[in-house]
Amino acid sequence: MPNCSDTAMISSSVLLDGGDEVECSILRFPDLDLKDPLPLTAKSNLKAESDTSVRKKYAFAKKKAFALFVKAKEVQVTASCPPAMCRAGLGWKCCRQTFNDLTGIHIHVATQHSSDIRQQTGVILKQLAAEASTSSNPASADEADRLSGPTCNSQELSDRLPDTSHISFDELTSGVGEVLLYYCYREVKDPVRLCAWQRSLCQHLHLTGKVRIASEGINGTVGGSKVATSLYIEAMLSHPLFKTILCREDFKSSAGGAHCFPDLRVGVFEEIVPMGINPSKVSYKETGIHLSPEEFHKEVEKYLSQAPQAQSDTILLDCRNFYESKIGHFQGCLAPDIRKFSYFPSYVDDNLELFKNKRVLMYCTGGIRCERGSAYLRTKAACREVYQLKGGIHKYLEEFPDGFYRGKLFVFDQRYTISANEDVIAECRYCGTLWDQYKLCSSLHCRQLVLTCPSCRAKGFTACCPVCQEKGLKLASNPSGWMVKEECECTDRRQRVPGKC
Repeated sequence: MPNCSDTAMISSSVLLDGGDEVECSILRFPDLDLKDPLPLTAKSNLKAESDTSVRKKYAFAKKKAFALFVKAKEVQVTASCPPAMCRAGLGWKCCRQTFNDLTGIHIHVATQHSSDIRQQTGVILKQLAAEASTSSNPASADEADRLSGPTCNSQELSDRLPDTSHISFDELTSGVGEVLLYYCYREVKDPVRLCAWQRSLCQHLHLTGKVRIASEGINGTVGGSKVATSLYIEAMLSHPLFKTILCREDFKSSAGGAHCFPDLRVGVFEEIVPMGINPSKVSYKETGIHLSPEEFHKEVEKYLSQAPQAQSDTILLDCRNFYESKIGHFQGCLAPDIRKFSYFPSYVDDNLELFKNKRVLMYCTGGIRCERGSAYLRTKAACREVYQLKGGIHKYLEEFPDGFYRGKLFVFDQRYTISANEDVIAECRYCGTLWDQYKLCSSLHCRQLVLTCPSCRAKGFTACCPVCQEKGLKLASNPSGWMVKEECECTDRRQRVPGKC
């Protein structure tokens, strides 16, 4: 597969189009606190104690992370600002605020996005360590260059933003909107660089949403006008990293828009879907057999025709979280009572006998969790065969809106659900009335999702459980008290966070 990422760490002054402007952005900000505890672990082999060279590397990495974050927030503005502060026609947009001078955006980023900067700093430090390792071994560097294919320069990165000069602002930001959901597993040599391009691309097209980038690929859901999302898809399909892998059918769409997300969040992580296991230990390359929606439909039909299903040699496995399967699932499925996908490996380990010599049909929202989940199942060598629904429930419902999936499809944005049929299979937590519209728990210390019908909400039942409701009232009577996120009755009966694998 062709790769446009550089194997070595490139200078911060040429990482993005802008040349000296990026370097200037780094050097002119005086408020960076470089005395923070260094986010280095023993695994990084970089000992920070009394090591001046390491501190310098950290300072460089943090400045670079800060500069890249600021650079990614650049937008064209009509209002001018003093030449000493910014280039004519340029501003910065972040958290739905527009800044016309460097000082304003710098203060905002330093005070509101320190965790993002720390995270990016850690990624850059790892790249520096990898660069040092590669440069000390010329043979390995040559091999990396051979595998990565042609590299991309900063001008190419800039040119990869779609031309919108022929599109009015209203066309780009208003009208019929939609939400895209997609992922792509492939080797990414420079996740930070890809992250910067993604931020610039989304801001250029006025998209909101969430994009996760890692060395194993990209996972995103973004919302905006159909004009903007169409340009976004074209940009992704033409990018050298993805043009031989992604196709238009890999983008799942649903009615929505930029309003479905509070803001834009793009970041670099260890995994593009958080299973809690290093991708080098459980790789997407070891995934199960992909079934098209039509093939999966036939398999489910065959499975449901068997009676009793408990004696079947097949398991129809929902690998989503309990609050997702509660409001919608395939008939006859096994739905684990897990709160996070990172609990899925522990669920498998605790129930290996259940999967022994079985054919497993897996499904999730868009397919990405099945990629790692099926790979994990296969490492256990317990199942006879592992299959997964290509494109997830999203694609299945496009072809079979009245198929074997009943209820709503949970989505991770402010819509919470989308529907393809009129079935309501969930109940109000308090009175048992059929209800499947989630709201956030009213207790600030909790904020879990709760199913409570309008009648019960009118009576004051707005928390996820009686225990949580009582805690919320106590905290409300003491507003100066420290608000902490706690477990409640809803989570007490579910498994805890498993140990790291």
